Amino acid sequence: MSDTYSRRLALLSQPEALAQLKHCLHGIERESLRVERNGRLALSKHPKALGAALTHGSITTDYSEALLEFITDAHPDSAQTLAELDDIHRFTVANIEQEVLWSPSMPGHLPKEEQIPIGEYGTSNIGQLKYVYRKGLAVRYGKTMQCIAGIHYNFSLPDSVWSLLREADNDPRSAMDYQSARYIGLIRNFRRYSWLLMYLFGASPALDISFLRDREHQLERFDEDTLYLPYATSLRMSDLGYQSNAQAGITPCYNELSSYTDSLLCAVNKPYPEYQKIGSKQGDEWLQINTNILQIENEYYSTMRPKRITLDGERPVDALIARGVQYVEARCIDINPFLPLGIDLPQARFLDTFLLFCALQDSPLLSDAECPAATENFLAVVKQGRKPNLQLQRGDELVAMQDWGHQLLEQMQACAQLLDSSYATSEHSEALRKQVEKLNNPDLTPSAQVLASMREQQCSFSQFALKQSLQHAQTLSKPALDSNKTAHYQQLAEQSHQAQALLEAQDECSFDEYMADFLAQSK
Repeated sequence: MSDTYSRRLALLSQPEALAQLKHCLHGIERESLRVERNGRLALSKHPKALGAALTHGSITTDYSEALLEFITDAHPDSAQTLAELDDIHRFTVANIEQEVLWSPSMPGHLPKEEQIPIGEYGTSNIGQLKYVYRKGLAVRYGKTMQCIAGIHYNFSLPDSVWSLLREADNDPRSAMDYQSARYIGLIRNFRRYSWLLMYLFGASPALDISFLRDREHQLERFDEDTLYLPYATSLRMSDLGYQSNAQAGITPCYNELSSYTDSLLCAVNKPYPEYQKIGSKQGDEWLQINTNILQIENEYYSTMRPKRITLDGERPVDALIARGVQYVEARCIDINPFLPLGIDLPQARFLDTFLLFCALQDSPLLSDAECPAATENFLAVVKQGRKPNLQLQRGDELVAMQDWGHQLLEQMQACAQLLDSSYATSEHSEALRKQVEKLNNPDLTPSAQVLASMREQQCSFSQFALKQSLQHAQTLSKPALDSNKTAHYQQLAEQSHQAQALLEAQDECSFDEYMADFLAQSK
């Protein structure tokens, strides 16, 4: 354990700091496809009872009209976050009639590309912009890729804790600059160690054959409808998932916030020849927002993002430049198909421990060699994380993944104890112990359990996933959400419809004029 890490742990063990740690914030965004009860993708419109996807803060859609996204508030206790996520699920399940929520990250049997419905957001200019952005994603990456679902885990330390650390470090930078630099340091450590999350929580070792659309691949055949890799943990996070040659040139190594924001600004304004061939418009029809490497910053795919809540009409990158990093968003979490919410409290407690460790541990700048090594380690674990004696690159040496994992979990024990002391619980330490067991026995990992269930039931990936989905639909329908909470979500739905109607009534310019203004602002 390094001196810096020990010193920070000792500082945060003081009563004043422990009281502040309870004000960490935790939020979850969970995506899930709506499917018919036979497992086929729902081609129906976003259910009216759920509200307007454009203006609802808790229930919206991601890429497809069928890809729901549930967003919790940020709560000081992960248990509160999970409780809210449970409420959102129960309300949704009660209002999607004969459809169910798909249980895993990878989609089941998909219809033809052209039949996958893109999310629609009404006739307002901002609603049309969201639609054009999704059309752009379709022409750039294909619609199939956009049907992958995941969990985004949002985490922040309270400003008061950063102040204590800044004072102890005797750091001359402003509070904003110090906090941003330390969050970027957290992200560097996340890049170094997130392969461990893929091993522990990866839950997509197999996929439906329709996903690949006859593309070339190195997967093995599980049965006539299913492809897999025997030691894979998360094919969702492999190069089979979100592929982009254009984005390959964006390589922010998170050594400072400005290099990250500069690289995004460059990509949003730099034309990409393949996209220029497609063009932004065909006659009067918009095909994509622009022909640059990224249409907007959110198109950049990364395992973690530095974030800042935006002001009305403000772009995410401008918010970061103006006011610094406020929280981080871990984006590489698979949905666990055995869990009704796709995630549970022990996993959340471990994620909090892991992220606190990344924040407090030394985080030297990533060297030119370490950046690609971090990527290679991550890809090695998503494709063959359960392979006996898998070796990863650590500095100049190759180390056994299992040994490195044990060392990291051992170093995290102090963070788990710190959080347990702050929240007056033992749940963080217990969650950590569960992960040690998974490292000792790969059969306990979700990815191994998915394959074991498919073998045991002698079923395809899609059959397994549908069975889990129907089971979760039952679990989430009994007991039903209580009447007060139901009324609350019904009110939110009604307010969102009213808000969308107001936006549509307020537009004073044509969509082309709106786009001209939007594109001028991004330069």
